[in-house]
Amino acid sequence: MNFQQLRSVREAQRRGFNLTEVAQALHTSQPGVSRQIRELEDELGIDIFIRAGKRLTGLTEPGRNVMPIVERLLREAENLRRAGEDFARADSGHLRIAATHSQARYALPPAVRDFRNSHPEVSLQFQQGTPQQVARLLMDGEADIGIATEALAEHPELLTLPCYRWTHTVLVPHDHPLARETSEGRPLTLEQLGRHPIITYESGYTGRSHIDQAFAAAGVDLNVVLVAMDADVIKTYVELGLGVGIVAAIAYDEERDRQLRAIDARHLFADNLTRLAVRRDAYLRDYVYAFIETFAPPLTRELVEQARAHPGGSD
Repeated sequence: MNFQQLRSVREAQRRGFNLTEVAQALHTSQPGVSRQIRELEDELGIDIFIRAGKRLTGLTEPGRNVMPIVERLLREAENLRRAGEDFARADSGHLRIAATHSQARYALPPAVRDFRNSHPEVSLQFQQGTPQQVARLLMDGEADIGIATEALAEHPELLTLPCYRWTHTVLVPHDHPLARETSEGRPLTLEQLGRHPIITYESGYTGRSHIDQAFAAAGVDLNVVLVAMDADVIKTYVELGLGVGIVAAIAYDEERDRQLRAIDARHLFADNLTRLAVRRDAYLRDYVYAFIETFAPPLTRELVEQARAHPGGSD
């Protein structure tokens, strides 16, 4: 039994049993992948995969029981490698961060700047995606830290920790009726918003659920005409006059977004919580703890370690 055999089995499941994709991911040949899988099956005395001719089509019952062990062995091998690097090369390495666009574009830059100044030998790799994709990258061991608003807390394999709360704001062109209706400090209402087409985030992104819930609770129709995962895209179409934008307040900059007027909406929608997540069973190198504290100063190494020591703990 060797790690290449284990990697071949794991990748076969992850890539939908497509051995061509497995071979590409492992930088080897398809016959080589097939041989590695068959050798492991012969050694274990079971068939891990269901076959149709030479094609893999699924996991056998023994395969379903073996797969979590394969995943655990490979994770522990990675943890062992990182532990060794922590002592051999404490100040250098790679840090992989998975985040939604809003977090990567607006929340992370100050932390990245400060971290790079204090850890110049650590290279950073960013991966952007939906909250669900961020969670999957963490669970598959392809990211060290995940940052998102929604979905991370839904996975028991992940330790999720609160970073900061934020609100939404409404954006309109300066000559929009809502700009006049809310002049002189008059508060915006959901009824006013309901009279206009809305441009906002896709479902599952950046607190969108709180927007939907607020309109539903008030019995006001939400007329969403355009959705995006990117606040910059939303702002572009608001500037074109296609609708009223609802975005994370952090995405609006008065100097940069001169064509738009921001209207306070914190009283309309529930606060949102940005979370940071790591795998519960991952070995975290010293600089991972350092980045976490740089991004969210209350999350000290001691606090994170205490949370990891309590299996049910999060937030």
